[in-house]
Amino acid sequence: MLIISNHVSIPSSEIEMQAIRAQGAGGQNVNKVSSAIHLRFDIKASSLPEFYKERLLALSDYRLTKDGCIVIKSQEHRSQELNRQAALERLAALIRQVNVVQKTRRPTTPSRSAKKKRMDKKTKHGQTKALRGRVM
Repeated sequence: MLIISNHVSIPSSEIEMQAIRAQGAGGQNVNKVSSAIHLRFDIKASSLPEFYKERLLALSDYRLTKDGCIVIKSQEHRSQELNRQAALERLAALIRQVNVVQKTRRPTTPSRSAKKKRMDKKTKHGQTKALRGRVM
């Protein structure tokens, strides 16, 4: 059971995990032991609330496939169990990120005093440059 929040959790049966051999350097251990984890989570077939499903499917993330599956590969640890926990944490973080609603941006304008200061600074800089000219 993967707990996302107080009200939302995902049963383990909906998360498909497969142990695969890790890539990269590591000597004989890499060649012998399947320590990397390949996690697949089907959004459409899950028991998540509709709000989460819509938000997840609207994401433009490289881990999301066209058919609505999240694919996470974890191979940063030498232990299969640590990789399994890391993959589950990354899935939970992705789902939690979807729940956060961005505040709407309210456009702002500079104050009258800020505009005046800017214009005074520009005028002063222009006068300084004019004084650098050739003396007649």
